[in-house]
Amino acid sequence: MANTDTKTDKKTKRNAFVPLVMDVAVPVGSYYLFKDGFGMSTLAALGWSSVLPAARTGWSALKERTVNGLAALILFVNVAGLLLGFVAGDPRLMLAKDSGVSSVVGIGILVSVALGKPVMTAGMKPLLVKGDERREAAWARLQGESAAFRRFERVFSVVWGVVLLAECVVRVVGAYTLPVDTMVWLGTVIMIVAMVVGFLVGGALGAGPMAAMLERELKCGGQECSDAVPVTAGVAVAR
Repeated sequence: MANTDTKTDKKTKRNAFVPLVMDVAVPVGSYYLFKDGFGMSTLAALGWSSVLPAARTGWSALKERTVNGLAALILFVNVAGLLLGFVAGDPRLMLAKDSGVSSVVGIGILVSVALGKPVMTAGMKPLLVKGDERREAAWARLQGESAAFRRFERVFSVVWGVVLLAECVVRVVGAYTLPVDTMVWLGTVIMIVAMVVGFLVGGALGAGPMAAMLERELKCGGQECSDAVPVTAGVAVAR
């Protein structure tokens, strides 16, 4: 029985990463594979790496009558990159243009928050819910009833939006102030640092508190926990 539970837990953890892999890692990774591995032009690499997000977006729209947020965002980024690719110029302009991807993603994330549909939830939720029905139900209760939970959800996306915009600014400044040969490799370092900051800060300010609230909701079974809920003037403040 224990072995079965362990296998199930491992399976749900693997499934939790599927949206991030399919919607982000594969399109971005394929872009660099086509561009650096196969020697394709920037335009061709962006075009071919757009196939998966385009298929994912179209499939979701046709089958589920919904738009896959992350896939649609990556598709939009690639299309924007294709348009930017028509801008000819010197190497510094090309380096600055590459940072436009981060700015488009960052702006897209912040717009999704403003619209009340934080797009980063699609990548973060599976990691917290883990494919478990009870956790899914607890998530739904908190999302519908807890203003604090929804606030942390927005904060998680805001952190990523701000981090990506900051990465864009740093890379643009570097493109026009540092030697081109330096920025060719430093741009990748800046991107990696931005990802680490996004995970750490987003986890601390958003995903972490949400995970704690989710565990408490599971423990309480949708009821108020007398040992965990602060009481003010004789009134329990549950959410």
